[in-house]
Amino acid sequence: MKLGIVSDLHCNIAGLNRALELMGPVDDLLCLGDSIFEYRFSNEVVATLRDSGFHTIKGNHEEVFLGPLGERARSREGIDPELLQWLDDRPWRLELQYGDKKVLMVHSTAWEPYGEYVYPHSPSLARFGEEDADFVLFGHTHQQLAERFGRVLVINPGSTGDGRDPRNDRQLSCAVLDTESAEVTIIDFPDPAREGIGVAAG
Repeated sequence: MKLGIVSDLHCNIAGLNRALELMGPVDDLLCLGDSIFEYRFSNEVVATLRDSGFHTIKGNHEEVFLGPLGERARSREGIDPELLQWLDDRPWRLELQYGDKKVLMVHSTAWEPYGEYVYPHSPSLARFGEEDADFVLFGHTHQQLAERFGRVLVINPGSTGDGRDPRNDRQLSCAVLDTESAEVTIIDFPDPAREGIGVAAG
C-alpha cells in the first residue's frame, strides 16, 4: 500500500493541491493535523480533505479554533457549517491497519502531555519506538524525518502549508510511504502560494 502523507497545511490550499499532484497515484491519503491556521478557517482546504477521502486528525490549531477561545472565529461569516462540523468530528489520533502493518497517526506526541515539539535531534524522538505500531506518523514541528527506532519507523513529512525547515530551504513537503517495503519518499517543493497563487482563508 502506498500512503500519501501531508501535515500542517495551515489554510494553504495551493500547497495541498500541489502535494496531491506530486504524490501521484496512492492507495490512501493521510493528514496529520493543523489543516487550519490560528483563528482562520479554509473551506477549500477542509473540503479537499473531506472530498479526497483523507484520514484526518486534529492538531493544536484545531484545538484552539474549535475550543472556547475560538468561539468568535467560528461565528465568522463565510465558514461552511458542514465543513466545520466535519473537522470537529475528526479524532486526535488514529490507528490504521494495512494488511499486517499498523500505522499510528498523531499530531505532536503519542504520550502525555501532548504538544511537545519533537525535532529530529530531540531525545524524545526515541519514545515513538515504544508504540505498538509499525509506522508512527507525526507533524507539528514542520521538520521532516524518517528514522527507525526498533521495529517502528517514525515519519514526519514536514509541512505542506508553511515551510519552516532550514534543511530544505523552508520549502513545503509531503511524503509517500510504501507500507510493504517501508520505503519513504519525502518530496520538497516551492510554496505555490508565494508564486502568485493566493492562500485560501475563506
